[in-house]
This record gives sequence, structure tokens and C-alpha cells, in this order.
Amino acid sequence: MQSDQPLVKHRLGRFVSMVMSMTVMSRLFGFLRDMILAQIFGATADFDAFVIAFKIPNFMRRLFGEGAFSQAFIPVLAEYRIQHGVQGVRQLINRMTGVIGLMLLAIVVIGEIVAPLLVWLFAPGFSRNLQNYHLATQLIRITLPYLFSIGLVAVCGAVLNTYHRFGLTAFTPVLLNIVLIAVAVWWVPQVSPQRAVTVLAWGVALSGILQLIIQWPALQNLGLLPKPVIRWRDQGVQRVFRQLFPALLGVSVAQIGLLIDNCFASFLPAGSISWLYYSDRLIYFPLGIIGVTLSTVVMPQLSHQHHRSEQDQFRATIDWALRYIWVIAVPAALGLFLLAGPILDVLMRHGAFTAHDVEMSRRSLMAFSVGLPALMAIKIFAAAFYARHNTQIPARIAGCSVILNIILNAVLIVPLAHVGLALATALASWFNAVLLWFFLRQQGFRLQPGWARLGWGVVSGSVMMIAVLSGLLTAGVSQNAWHLLLLIGLGSGAYFCGAGLAGVRWRHLVFKVWN
Repeated sequence: MQSDQPLVKHRLGRFVSMVMSMTVMSRLFGFLRDMILAQIFGATADFDAFVIAFKIPNFMRRLFGEGAFSQAFIPVLAEYRIQHGVQGVRQLINRMTGVIGLMLLAIVVIGEIVAPLLVWLFAPGFSRNLQNYHLATQLIRITLPYLFSIGLVAVCGAVLNTYHRFGLTAFTPVLLNIVLIAVAVWWVPQVSPQRAVTVLAWGVALSGILQLIIQWPALQNLGLLPKPVIRWRDQGVQRVFRQLFPALLGVSVAQIGLLIDNCFASFLPAGSISWLYYSDRLIYFPLGIIGVTLSTVVMPQLSHQHHRSEQDQFRATIDWALRYIWVIAVPAALGLFLLAGPILDVLMRHGAFTAHDVEMSRRSLMAFSVGLPALMAIKIFAAAFYARHNTQIPARIAGCSVILNIILNAVLIVPLAHVGLALATALASWFNAVLLWFFLRQQGFRLQPGWARLGWGVVSGSVMMIAVLSGLLTAGVSQNAWHLLLLIGLGSGAYFCGAGLAGVRWRHLVFKVWN
């Protein structure tokens, strides 16, 4: 077992680099997956049905793997590790696995029975087309077992993250992309076009089993391989669930927003759900690499620091994570906004994915990019509250954000169609982030010295980046893979050059907390 001594600050940078490298691999495989799916299926009514069926289990993957469950379970597990030793940790893991497993099994069984109702709930517009409605119902029944697998994967991943085994949990999502790529390349061509999306759904179910199996050796090495025991009244289990249900809302605003978007988009022309899906996938690339990576790494650290009453280190860790996000999120959002067209044209415009699909996806990607910095910041703000076992404030703010998202969807869908839905999600995310920041300050958090220089550096780098990319795009740089890489390289170089001239140094973020 690892020592429970606090991690020195420079190790955070090493953990971030390790998790980030695994996450980059996952996102690259995700890009390859989406390129293949776009080429085979395009933006069609059948693929809209698959997106809806895939969104429900994928929503649960993000919710459990990257959101609510980790935020609720890790602080309690970290406390047990400090106060109750190995035996207490084993007991909590076994009982948590038993209870979660039974709940997920019940959800899957009920979901199989009420699948038509789920389609009506998440895509009510499909009721106008019975063929789409029945297809989506069939696909949901195939993908629902993924919920059971991915819920148990979340339990295993939370244990590994608490013991700083970040690499495996960051790699695990790669398996979903690998399986779907394999299914699309080798299985789909063997079936009729009518069954193509059906076998894709079977790939989702299979990937969940593989993600669960790959966790077992690492847990066995730690001596913490779960042996499920059902103890509903266990004190630790009850504490996790008391934090879990508010956290379901508190850290999942982006995922809930996308489900709401799809609900509204089901009333729009065929392909609208697919356009939102492809643009969301591109937004999730930087969000997953930076936002999710940082929250994954800092959550166990913040929990340990809170339970050891290391408040200065607690505040320094939050400050460090926010600096990291500020330096990366702003240029990432600007880059996606300016290069939305070239990126989609190069990555997606193949086979069944037409120039019209590229244009529609470009518009929603630009709208989504407006909210990217806020979505990243929410990950850190939420971690700061949950590490202190405060789930109420993020939950209430998230509830208000969801209501605002629905209102904005209803207002913006008429003039802007699917683009209005993406913009509504972005604006609701900013509302959420600002309120979380306000209440975090109310609890005594203050930014540490050095932010003025950092802010000026980011602004300077962003101005240079906009100037370079705008000039190149105005000059009519052709849109192929090499020219896209050139645009990204020159834009990134301009940004870091401008930030560097203003005094920002990357080593400050990677190796230590600024002082």
C-alpha cells in the first residue's frame, strides 16, 4: 500500500501529465471513431436514433465516471483510508459495490420495460415518425446494460484514483472507442444497412464489459478487489448516497444540458441531433483533456487536504488548477470558434457526411465553444465544494442553471434552430460557473498573487492568436489535413509567444504552484 503522507505539490503536475496523456489517447481514438461513423452514417434519421440511444448510457458514463459518483465517493473513501485503515476501506468498497450493483441492475431491468417511455422522454419529437421511434426503442434496449457495467467501473475507478492510480482509469474509456471502431469497420459491412446501427449498439454494450474487466488486476494488486455485500444501512454507504443525489445535479449540468438540447432538437429537421452530437464531441476534446483530467487529479488531493485540515494547501491546489484551466481554456475556445469550419471539413466531410452537414455542425460548434472555459471551471469549483462534503450549494446552482437552459432553449430555438440550443447550453454554463465562484469566495477562497500577470499573458496571447488565424483564414488557406495542422500550429505558437512575452511560463504550471 502507498503511504498516506501528503503529496508534494510538484507531483500534481506529474499526475496531470500522466492522466492527460491517457486522455489524449482516448480523445484521438474518439475522433477516429466519429470520423468513421460520419463517413458510414452521416447525419441521418437512423443515426439520430442511435445518438439518442447512445446518449442515455453515455450520459451515465460521464455522470458516474467523471462526475457525481466520484465527487461523492472519493471524499468518504479518503476519510476511511485515513481513519479506518485497510479493513475499513475494504468493507466500504464491498458494501458500496453491492448496493450500487443492485441499484443499477434494477434500473436496467426497469429501463428495458419502459424503453418506449424513455424515447418519448428524451426525444419526444420522434413520436411523429413511428419508424424512428421504434428504432430508438430497440437501440435503447440493447445499450441499457452498459449502465450496469459502467456504474461498477466508476466504483473501481474511484478506488484507484483515491490511491493515485490515475493512468488506468484514464485509459479505460479508450476501450469504448476501440470497440465501436472495430464494429463499424468489420461488423457493420457484414450486415444490411437496416441493421447497421443495431450492431453499433451491441458494440456499446460489449465495451462496458471490457472496461470493467480491465480494472480487476490493478484492484487485486492493491488488495481491494470488490466482493459485493449488500448493506443498505452501512454508515459509509449512506454518507455517499447523501452526497450522491445532490451531486447528480451539481456536477452534471453540461450532460443534462445536452439531453435537454436533444429533447428540443427532436422537433427540428432530421440531422439536427447528429449535428449537435458531432459538435459536442469536438468541444469535449479539450474539456475531457483539461477539465476532467484536472478534476480527476485534484479531487483526491483536495479530500486528503481537507481531512488533514491543510487549508492553505487546499486553497493553493484550487488556485493552481484554475490557473491551468485559464491558460488552456481560453485559447482552446478561441481556436474552436475560429477553426470550426476547417476542423469539421477535414475530420468529418467524408462519405455520407455532406458539406451541408459540415456547415450545420460548424454553427453549433461555434456556439458551444462560447461556454468551454465555464465548463472547465465548473469541474474545479464543484470539486472544491464536494471535497468539503458540501453538496447543497452546487446542486441548487445547477438546478437554477438547468431551468435557465430550458428557458433559453425555448427562446432561441425559433430564430436559431439547433444553434440556439448549443448557445443556450453555453450561456447556462457561464451562469453556473459565476455563481459557484461567488459562493466559493463567500467561503473564504481568494486568488493567490500572480493572477494579474497570468491574465495579461492570456489576453496578449489570445490577441496574437486571433490576428494570426484571422489573417490566414482571410487569405483563403485551403482546407486539408496538413493545412489544418499548420493553422493549429501557427495559432498555438502565436498564443504561447504572446503569453510568453507577457511573462507566462509553462513550467510554472507543470511543476509547482505559483507563489
